[in-house]
Amino acid sequence: MNIEDLKKGLLEGNTRYLAKSITLIETTNLSKRENADRLLNSILPYTGKSLRIGISGVPGVGKSTFIETFGKFLTSIGKKVAVLAVDPSSKISGGSILGDKTRMQELSKDANAFIRPSPSGESLGGVARKTRESILLCEAAGYDVVIVETVGVGQSEIAVASMVDCFVLLQLPGAGDELQGIKKGIMEISDIILINKAEADNKPKALLAKKQIENALHILKPRADKWQVRVLLVSALKNEGIEAFWKTLRYFETHMKNNGLFFEKRKEQSVDWMYKLLNDEIMRIFKSNENVKKKLPDYIENVKSGKENPASATKKLIAEFFKDNHN
Repeated sequence: MNIEDLKKGLLEGNTRYLAKSITLIETTNLSKRENADRLLNSILPYTGKSLRIGISGVPGVGKSTFIETFGKFLTSIGKKVAVLAVDPSSKISGGSILGDKTRMQELSKDANAFIRPSPSGESLGGVARKTRESILLCEAAGYDVVIVETVGVGQSEIAVASMVDCFVLLQLPGAGDELQGIKKGIMEISDIILINKAEADNKPKALLAKKQIENALHILKPRADKWQVRVLLVSALKNEGIEAFWKTLRYFETHMKNNGLFFEKRKEQSVDWMYKLLNDEIMRIFKSNENVKKKLPDYIENVKSGKENPASATKKLIAEFFKDNHN
């Protein structure tokens, strides 16, 4: 399929063309990558109009149930919602679970919802390298809200926070008793914290957790200037607190735009991403150099055995690279 046809179908909101576009940008084939870049550049004028939300939380917190409930709420008020769910790839087989459509059966049937599980591959912390570009494709296809679901609490959260407008952390009732188990860095990058499963017998524990988390937040530096992190109670199972969460999200968006921070952050994110891609490309070119390929195994062994320190090995490898690259 040529790029113009792909672009036309994408801009018409055809989910088949959106899926094909995401498959194209996920390719590692260099010749196809050129087509992917052409497609991305051509659709840039049609991007940027969605609200980008990152959602994370420890396994068992109910991320998938919450996203499905929230997604159904969004489509019920006339919004189109895309869910980009990053699945953990196996280090041994390279396989990936890719089970999000199974876990979000109701939402996957909704005509105004699009769910795309992507294997994390070798990306740091399990974040699919192409997630940022997939967000742009979803925006070009007319989706109002793009949700990025992460694997769990860890380095992937830092990466997701750098590509979304609002980062949401899901917590369990009783989390207040385990505050020492919440990484400070994850709390600092959160814009909204939701305590899920706040129903029935869990309600008192959820209220206590809310109070304790709010107290902890006072001693942490907030992610966004002029924004005090909100802590809300929700029940994805009972469909409670979802509308209040949406109102808080819209207030966050308005607040950030009124203070000139919303689009400024997006610009900074784009530049940061350019540098990340630049680093990746430089490393790819470096590793493909014939001199480096020959010498790299020896230097790795020397560093492992303690015969040479990493800094010295790095300098020598760079010298090997520039042997045939004087100009």
